[in-house]
Amino acid sequence: MELNVRLFALYRERAGRSIVPVVVPDGATVADLTDEMRRRFPNLAPPEVNIVVAVNTDYADASVVLQPGDDVCLIPPVSGG
Repeated sequence: MELNVRLFALYRERAGRSIVPVVVPDGATVADLTDEMRRRFPNLAPPEVNIVVAVNTDYADASVVLQPGDDVCLIPPVSGG
């Protein structure tokens, strides 16, 4: 299935775009998707950084199974002072 993954802030800058079409197999999980994004964009996030993913406006853990048409967003860590 093909999903359009929206990237925000630092991830958008590192990927050079705000939306990335990604093809994953049926039954793919959030973990599968983040693995594919790391493969395509090696500088997206260091391996020790957990990429936060929202699916259909809810934060999703790595085991969530993706469905066709899901609204998927990758949200980088936030820092402030």
